[in-house]
Amino acid sequence: MPTILKVERLSHKYSSNWAIHDINFEIGQHGAVGLLGSNGAGKSTTMNIMCGVLNQTEGHVYIQGVDIRKEPELAKREIGFLPQNPPLYTDLTIDEYLTYCAELRLMAKDKIKGAVEEAKERCGIAHFSTRLIRNLSGGYRQRVGIAQAIIHKPTLVVMDEPTNGLDPNQLIEVRKLIKEIARDHVVLISSHILSEIHLVCKDVIMIEAGRIVFSDSMNAFNDYIQPHSLLIRMENPPTAAELLTVPGVTKVEFLTDRQVRVYFSSDEEISERLVAASVQHGWRLREISLDKGLLDDVFKQLSNQPH
Repeated sequence: MPTILKVERLSHKYSSNWAIHDINFEIGQHGAVGLLGSNGAGKSTTMNIMCGVLNQTEGHVYIQGVDIRKEPELAKREIGFLPQNPPLYTDLTIDEYLTYCAELRLMAKDKIKGAVEEAKERCGIAHFSTRLIRNLSGGYRQRVGIAQAIIHKPTLVVMDEPTNGLDPNQLIEVRKLIKEIARDHVVLISSHILSEIHLVCKDVIMIEAGRIVFSDSMNAFNDYIQPHSLLIRMENPPTAAELLTVPGVTKVEFLTDRQVRVYFSSDEEISERLVAASVQHGWRLREISLDKGLLDDVFKQLSNQPH
């Protein structure tokens, strides 16, 4: 069988500046793969080329062995794309919008109704079928965006910053949905938030300044992000001793009265546990993110290594 996604010597420049240069990687089996990099690193350019939105300056992208530039319609049948800003028509209901998306995908008319129902069920939005998209919360709008990306059952699902702007509870639900989809699709997720990639993906590709600086399993990448730490902000924070009772938390530092750096052992459920503890004890969690300083250190360390 051909590799599901193959990116070969991919380069692109805007005017005289190279946005990406000599990008090479392959994905051969189902699962979630993270495309990690700081803002402006070249992630969105790479994804737009892979999805046929942008024609590259040099190189090739193959989807199931099909060159997307030479045979775009055939290749795009195997791609679902969720851009950073979901392409939603807010004056339509969920049913109307997903039906329209299925028609855009040239699905057989007798298959569309079943595909819409299945996508709604998978994304947990069936109970809002007749609601206008403009009246949905940010989390549910993101679910609709994911539904349009999977409605035609593509082999490759590409998501650009899929959890951007979500509150902690919405983030957890969307993260679970992505993991579910990754069981029978390749899901390529772009993010500049290391904690998101760490919690969802089995492999990681890191781009800095338009070049790949790391491509390996998440276990291999973990060697660069020890110790793990999160920054959390709470309206009604507990004591350090109380935070240390959350399983996986190894150290606590109060940066301000309401902002805390929490160090944790390698545990993919730590965010969920902190959110659950906040709800249980009334800590009123308002923000949770990977320690930005640590992320910058990882980028700098990997970017300066010879490849």
